Amino acid sequence: QVQLVESGGGLAQAGGSLRLSCAASGRTFTNYHMGWFRQAPGKEREFVGVISRLGASTFYAESAKGRFTISRDNAKNTVYLQTNSLKPEDTAVYYCAAADRFATTWPPSRAATYYYWGQGTQVTVSA
Repeated sequence: QVQLVESGGGLAQAGGSLRLSCAASGRTFTNYHMGWFRQAPGKEREFVGVISRLGASTFYAESAKGRFTISRDNAKNTVYLQTNSLKPEDTAVYYCAAADRFATTWPPSRAATYYYWGQGTQVTVSA
């Protein structure tokens, strides 16, 4: 079992920034690629980006490229999503998720690839 707890969401103005965190506990953190997804009201869950288990590689959705950055601190069992230049369309619940290194090819961008999920944190961007 891997438990994931997101934090750092909140209200931001357009053009602003938020840093989301996801703290993991349970199994060995470095066995998992860590992804971020988001879900806006009435829409399907959307892939945002992923970082490889040791932090050497990242992969982003087009909507996140150049604005969002994923990093991880394996000593703290924590993954981060730095969101910059926020837009109202970034408003969503943001989820972190863990994909087993042996259960997927790189990059894992499909939600079905991820077995463990956090509860989500709300990000609201005002115009």
